[in-house]
Formats: sequence, structure tokens, C-alpha cells
Amino acid sequence: MKFELPPLPYAPEALEPVISASTISFHHGKHHQAYVNNLNNLIPGTRFENSSLEQIILEAEGGIFNNGAQVWNHTFYWESLGGKGSAPAGKLLAMINDAFGSFEKFKEQFADAAVKQFGSGWAWLVVNAEGKLAITTTSNAGNPMRDGLQPIFTCDVWEHAYYLDFQNRRPDYVKAFWEIVNWEKVAERLG
Repeated sequence: MKFELPPLPYAPEALEPVISASTISFHHGKHHQAYVNNLNNLIPGTRFENSSLEQIILEAEGGIFNNGAQVWNHTFYWESLGGKGSAPAGKLLAMINDAFGSFEKFKEQFADAAVKQFGSGWAWLVVNAEGKLAITTTSNAGNPMRDGLQPIFTCDVWEHAYYLDFQNRRPDYVKAFWEIVNWEKVAERLG
């Protein structure tokens, strides 16, 4: 199976001023594309040659895992964005309120996790084994599916996600990030 770079679900400038078209050009067009290319070069002749990204995440190690997970993580990240100042509603909001006390408290806890993730990685909102929402982080290409968790939302905190727009100010990126979350897409992932 040959993987392809999924197109963005919006125009490259759609996330401005939070994420610039220039960042999108490098992040999607170069970084994400490189993970796709690397994965396609690594899997021929391996047991993962015809695997889904999910199977690669759950079973692979080394370069195949790193590149496969990064293809999945980035696609998931891009699909989480595109909302303009929206907010969660319905079942999603009820679950957030149940797990964190309020949407504002959730945002504080999630932002804290994202900012404190040491080095490159991801902050995630997941559904745990009990069906409750939780916040977790992963380093590098890590993905919470490996821990039996269902991701429904993520924030990429690799420097390439924000450096052109925010330089070394990760907290400012995370604060602005809330303005472009597509909460309808996040809610769809609850099933």
C-alpha cells in the first residue's frame, strides 16, 4: 500500500492569523510530506507493506512506527483545526464538564500539559477505558492508541508547528490555538 499526503480540509491561509500560510507550507507541504515519503520507502518488503496506519501505530517499532505515527498524527491534527472561534456543545461539552469541571478548566489543564511537554511531542484529549475524557501527552511520534486510549483531539507541540509564527513562545501558540479548533470534528470522533 502506498500512502499519500492527505489534502488539507481548508485553504492554506484559512488558519491565519494563528497559523500562517507559510507555516502550513512548511509543516504540511514539507514535514508531513516527508513522513509520508519516508514511510513509503521503509515498508516495502516488510510485514507492514499493506497495513493501515492504525496497525502500524499499534505494532511497528523504529522508523516505520515513527513515520507512520507522524503521518497519522499530523492528519488528525489538521482535521482538528479550521473552526473560527467555535466551542464544544452537546455530548462533548457534557463530557468535558464531567471530566474537568468546565470548558475553561479543561482549556487550562490541556494548555498546561501542552506547554510542559518537554521537547517535541503532542498533547491529546482522549477517551479512556472507562469512557471518560482525559488529557495525556506523548513525546516525538507517540500516539495514545498504543496505550489503549481513543484520541479525539490533539495539539502539535513540535517546534515546526509554531516556530515561524511564534518563535520560542509555545505558550502563546497554545493560547491562540483555541481560536481555530474545529469542535464539530472533535465531537464527531466520539462516535
